Formats: sequence, structure tokens, C-alpha cells
Amino acid sequence: MPRRRPLGGARDLPPLKIIRKILLLQLAYYGTASVLILFTTVVYGTVFSFDLILSWDAVRGDTTVGWMLGLVWVLSSLISVIFLLLLVSRSKLIPDFALTIHFLHLIATSLYTHAIPTNWLWWGLQCASASLMTFMGIWACRWRELRPIAFGGNGSASTALQTAASGDAANGHPQEDGEHESFTLSRGRGRGRNLHDGGGEYEMVQMKEETGSNAV
Repeated sequence: MPRRRPLGGARDLPPLKIIRKILLLQLAYYGTASVLILFTTVVYGTVFSFDLILSWDAVRGDTTVGWMLGLVWVLSSLISVIFLLLLVSRSKLIPDFALTIHFLHLIATSLYTHAIPTNWLWWGLQCASASLMTFMGIWACRWRELRPIAFGGNGSASTALQTAASGDAANGHPQEDGEHESFTLSRGRGRGRNLHDGGGEYEMVQMKEETGSNAV
């Protein structure tokens, strides 16, 4: 019996490729956040540490650093949309990858702090970041999918013909009418070919002759 094809993401991407994309997206997510947090700490004049990245207690509403980290994580989510567009590029797979990134971040944060996050501001930030990444990722992928595709068909052939004709005319070698007529006839094959070769007129003449013979 023929094998059934898998549905959904398993059909679009094989398992090993999915795992590789998840790892690349997670590294890009942490790399972007690390660079932004490092830049922010240098400008603000504080000491950089991994607690600012992996500790859920660092995102607080009663300190300036906590609000600054919240804005940095939102900006990191917006930049991660570019990586989703480049690595995933399928709008229906964006929610799975976006939620996977934040789920792995939850696991990494819990393992680093040896506790499940209890900060409501951190949970709200993760929900907002996941929603923003999902919405912007779907919009970017659909914009890329709906872009018009340029096919090199009759348009390129006619453009090349016009370019060659203009070049011949500029060099003093005008194109003969026979060549243009043959090209027109070759493009006119198919629908309405009797109008070019005079077949319709021949059929009408034959019908008149048959009508006249029947009348006699």
C-alpha cells in the first residue's frame, strides 16, 4: 500500500531540520538580547551579568533597570521576527516556533534560578513578547508570500525583440517585414489561428459552392 504523507509541519520540514531551526532561533534570540542588554548596561553605567538575561527576578516594576530590561526584551522580540522570516518563512509555522522560543526561555530561566517564575510582570512580558513575535512574524511571512512573482515568458521575449529591432534600426539594418510577420504568426498559434492563415475564408467559400450546387 502507498505510504501516506505526513500533514502540517512534519510535511513542510523534517524533524532534524525543525530541531536545527529551533536551536538557531534560540541562539539568535539570546544573542540579540545579550547584545542589547550589554549596550544598555554600558550606557546606563551598570555591571553586566547573566542574571539580567536568565533571571526572572531582574524584570521588576519598581526599578529603572527592570523597566529597561522589559523594553529590551520587547525590542529583541521585534528583531527576532527577521530571523523567523529568514529561517522559517512559512506563516502557518510562525506560532509554533515563536511559542517554542518562549517555552525554552521559561525552562532556561527556571533551571538558572532553580525556581519557577513568580513575577507577574515577567509573565506579562513573556505573553506580550510571544504575541508580538507571532503577529509580526505572520504578517512578514504573508507579505513575502503574497509578493508578485515575475515570470520570464512572452514579456521577456517581446522585450528582447524590441531591443534587437531598435539595435538594428540604429545600425542601419531595419528589420524586414517578413521576419516580423513570421514571428507574429508563430506567436499567434492556438486560439484564432484561422484568422492568420485565411482558413476561415476558405471554409466560407466552400460553403457557398456547396449551397450553389444544391440549389442547381
